[in-house]
Amino acid sequence: MYSVVVEHIYLLVMVTLISVLQNAFFALKVEKEGNNKEGQNVRTSGFERVCCANRNCMDAYPTFMAVMWCAGLCLNQAPAAFAGMIYLAVRQKYFVGYMGETSQSTPGFLFGKRILFFLFLMCIVGIFNYLLVHYYGSEYKEYVETITSAASALLLIP
Repeated sequence: MYSVVVEHIYLLVMVTLISVLQNAFFALKVEKEGNNKEGQNVRTSGFERVCCANRNCMDAYPTFMAVMWCAGLCLNQAPAAFAGMIYLAVRQKYFVGYMGETSQSTPGFLFGKRILFFLFLMCIVGIFNYLLVHYYGSEYKEYVETITSAASALLLIP
């Protein structure tokens, strides 16, 4: 029983753990920037940007985790985990871009929204597929998973 459950979520667990490490990295950046001016009560613009980038990433984090896990459990973990890894890379780009000029973070922000929308659609398709199977007895899941797996590669197109 245990191995069957783990088999269906291990990719999602790996992406979740990587996201935890990324959150720790962001927190260390904020702490490091805050300690640069230790002993002074002056907040630098660099500190403000790092704090704002961290706060923005943390605001979107629960949404990301919810849609990634729902998409992985309701439909297919492989494309959900793939989209999750891309989202983490985009979030890193957003964070680093925000530490420079805030305009450098815009592409990361927009691409991140696109990935969240894709994961949300995966959730909807997975729920719809479940309802079809439950009420009509038709098995469309294989077709839907194939389409979703192929569509996840489309995330790479700018």
